[in-house]
Amino acid sequence: MENQFGCQQIDTKIKEALEKNDQNLAVAKIQEYLDKDQNVPLNIAVTGETGSGKSTFVNAIRGIDNKDEKAARTGCVETTMEVTPYLHPNYPNVTFWDLPGIGTNNYPAAEYLKKVGFEKFDFFIIISADRFRENDVKLAKEIQKMEKKFYFIRSKIDDNIRNEKRSQREFNEERTLIQIRNNCIQGLQDLGLQSPQVFLVSSFDLTLYDFPLLVETLKEELPELKKEAFLLAMPNISLDMIKEKKKTFKAKVKYFATLSAAVGAVPVPGVSVAVDTTLLFGVVTKYVLGFGLDIPSLKRMANYSGVPYEELKKVIKSTLIAVKVTPELLLRLLVQFGSLAALLAAEEGSRFIPIIGIPVSMGLSFTFTYSSLNTILDMLADDAEKVFTRVHLNTTG
Repeated sequence: MENQFGCQQIDTKIKEALEKNDQNLAVAKIQEYLDKDQNVPLNIAVTGETGSGKSTFVNAIRGIDNKDEKAARTGCVETTMEVTPYLHPNYPNVTFWDLPGIGTNNYPAAEYLKKVGFEKFDFFIIISADRFRENDVKLAKEIQKMEKKFYFIRSKIDDNIRNEKRSQREFNEERTLIQIRNNCIQGLQDLGLQSPQVFLVSSFDLTLYDFPLLVETLKEELPELKKEAFLLAMPNISLDMIKEKKKTFKAKVKYFATLSAAVGAVPVPGVSVAVDTTLLFGVVTKYVLGFGLDIPSLKRMANYSGVPYEELKKVIKSTLIAVKVTPELLLRLLVQFGSLAALLAAEEGSRFIPIIGIPVSMGLSFTFTYSSLNTILDMLADDAEKVFTRVHLNTTG
């Protein structure tokens, strides 16, 4: 209901602007609607003791290599001395806060939450590289009192697996993971925490171990308005995640098509097609960013995965990926599809038909936008799956 109501409000504003022949205002109102979801703030706190891998995790979840100029500083000693925000490269409304280690001289456990400004965070991730300690449990209990969520992550699991494999004659990875998880849970229970859940994670390959389960858990427990921001900001850790992003985008296509139909109701020749193109450009740009298929994201993925950027480009079919997307490029792509080109021509021509022209134009505008977005969404999701498969093949092979 909220989306539908918001859509009706923005429809009215667009029509009013176009009736005054103010195309710039109409475009601005459309852009305001497109940007609405990206204005929902999501603040994620990442904390733990010195050397637990906080900064590496912050980089990984943002899809950034540790050597990237925008990366959180990493090292074997405490490198986070202050509460440091790191914006998501594609979704600046999503901020990961790299917090100093709890229990240091500057951030004693008793004053930790107050000093880091706990009230601004949506949830806390508490990381340990070996076992969770008394300070971690104290922090968790204080977060509970403030009615916020926390999640325990046991990091550097790939290191543990590698070491165990070297030292055991009959190594069994699944058994080792169960032992590590049970040891962490037992340790937290011994320190007085009831029913703790621990996620085993490798910050160097988020497709491994429990990170997908962590993402699912967070999505279920986040408030409705924050879920979409979280999902789209996550790196593509599985084919299922790509499908879920596609489903999220697809659910909104009808609202954008309704906006397009509202523009079609204004009897100003040439305006409908121009505004439709602007609307499509804004939505498709969101698709490209959400799937991580823009040039900066692909280059970050290449650095992170070790697959050359040119190799990633080879598996891509859409002409909208690994280039600078413009309204003109988008329109050229759409007119290559005969049915869409015919819809576009019919939409503009129909408005000159007496009496029935405007209703027909509205229907054609809705159909053109609806079909165009679904066509492009299918193409981009397919390319995202191809890129993920190529990267995953390199990291597992």
